[in-house]
Amino acid sequence: MNWLKDKMPLMFDPNNAPRSLDIPIFPLHTVLYPEALLPLKIFEPRYMDMVKTCLKNDTPFGICLIQEGSEVGAPAMPHAIGTLASIGHWDMPQLGILHIMTQGGERFFIEDSEVARDGLIHAQVVLMAAEATQAVPAEFAGSVAVLHHIIDELGEARFSQPLRLDDASWLGYRLAETLPLKASVKQDLLEMNDSLIRLKILWEFLKRHGLVDAD
Repeated sequence: MNWLKDKMPLMFDPNNAPRSLDIPIFPLHTVLYPEALLPLKIFEPRYMDMVKTCLKNDTPFGICLIQEGSEVGAPAMPHAIGTLASIGHWDMPQLGILHIMTQGGERFFIEDSEVARDGLIHAQVVLMAAEATQAVPAEFAGSVAVLHHIIDELGEARFSQPLRLDDASWLGYRLAETLPLKASVKQDLLEMNDSLIRLKILWEFLKRHGLVDAD
């Protein structure tokens, strides 16, 4: 653990010892951000069992972007940094298919993992420090307007409540999840621990695509 803390010190809260969890991992071609809402359709037996266990014990699972492999079939290789997913409501519209709504929680780093006989990845993860709350700098005010427009288009129900457009971290995560960015870029934005740098990167993207005033 020391090598990781030396390499990325901002990932962990310097005032507290790192917290560890043992959780199942759901590798997806999707990046889940803290507080994001992500609907999922579950049908593979290993993930049906995972969801049933999480619902029974009221525990989260982890979602990681796939680094190598696919969402179905043989276990995929996930990126080392992902996000806890808590299950909200669920429904089974037909036998063998489960619909769940998840919400992103804390980010984590996979310290160790193993694949069970059923193909489900179990991992020991270390929770990463949450970003400090910071106001959105005036120079990025245009990005607030962009997200306002996105929320109007998609509907407020698509986003966790309350809306906090004045919070740099919340704003950056919501832009990162909704803008048409490459999966690798979305993963990079998840891994960084500076909300203002994330906003700056997103601001440059918005300028390049003519979505905000370039001045």
